Amino acid sequence: MIDNRGQISAEFLLLVGSLIVVMLIALSFIASENELSLAMSAARNGVNEGSSFASSAIYPMETFEDYSRANNLLVIPSSVEIINVSYTDMGYDSNFDKNRIQFKVYAHSSKDLDKKELDSIGDRINYNLRKSIALTFESTKSTNKLYNPVFSPHYIFTTANVKWV
Repeated sequence: MIDNRGQISAEFLLLVGSLIVVMLIALSFIASENELSLAMSAARNGVNEGSSFASSAIYPMETFEDYSRANNLLVIPSSVEIINVSYTDMGYDSNFDKNRIQFKVYAHSSKDLDKKELDSIGDRINYNLRKSIALTFESTKSTNKLYNPVFSPHYIFTTANVKWV
């Protein structure tokens, strides 16, 4: 006589078990990609802040006086256009036990600025990029005042000098 109290077949259990294993593997990959997507989004926000607020930046008094004495264009509105923000996976860093990601910003200025001025604007752009990532991942306490490097659960973020095109 056949029992009507249903039993799960071995094939069904094997299928469900395999599905769970595949989902766990996919979840770890998706979490890693999500972390990089969040970092890229934060980097772009930081770059926009660093480039658009160039004239309204808060400078230490000594720096502001230096810029003012030199009739530096950095204390008046400037026009900086961000061309591209990209990152490169620099591989595994055994010092921090994480992968290292380096951001690179490509920008253009419509004003005729010298190398020192462009470097200063580039430093401000990179600073805001790193700060934005640190705030996104709530890692401000694990980095220095310049937010260099910035940490996330699986990555270390640094910046290369801004490339002026």
